[in-house]
Amino acid sequence: MTTLVKICGLSDTVNVNAALDAGADAIGFVFTKSVRQVSVEQALAASRHISKKILRVAVMLHPTQEEWRVVSDGFSPDVLQTDAADFRYLDVADNIARWPVIREGRAKSRAKMPETFVYEGVRSGQGETVDWNTAATIAQTRKMILAGGLGEHNVAEAIRQVRPFGVDVSSAVEVSPGKKDPHKIAAFIAAAKNVNEE
Repeated sequence: MTTLVKICGLSDTVNVNAALDAGADAIGFVFTKSVRQVSVEQALAASRHISKKILRVAVMLHPTQEEWRVVSDGFSPDVLQTDAADFRYLDVADNIARWPVIREGRAKSRAKMPETFVYEGVRSGQGETVDWNTAATIAQTRKMILAGGLGEHNVAEAIRQVRPFGVDVSSAVEVSPGKKDPHKIAAFIAAAKNVNEE
């Protein structure tokens, strides 16, 4: 199984290139109030050169329809990632994939879970590790993108235990909140991808 790797909270070409050079499959741009927040213009400048094979993910949290429209029209992401409840009222075009965020402790029965989703702790971008045993059970029949508390030191073990469709990292590849480190990005991706080769 090849695990999708997403690097989230990117803001500039240097770190986007570091992620792409190391083999990232998806890059996330945060369009909500956060130390990692970027404008549509910043996200475009950082990603306009990338291959169409790389997923460009707009990461939001309870956006209004107008806030989403600005991002959708201006950035044209491949994916919208936001809390599951937000999709009840947002108008999302059919050509944009939906990655609802399911937070630990709020997962429904597996039969009612979305086909593809991000699974993380109560607060995004805080390095909160979820219970991997619970995650592994949920991941058996769905495409789970595991997030929260993952870093180069534990992502390989997380993949072995949970067997998720993908993994997502943000704070663990930073030197300070919001400031990414190309070396940490490369190390995380290498650790994740090496599991795929075992």
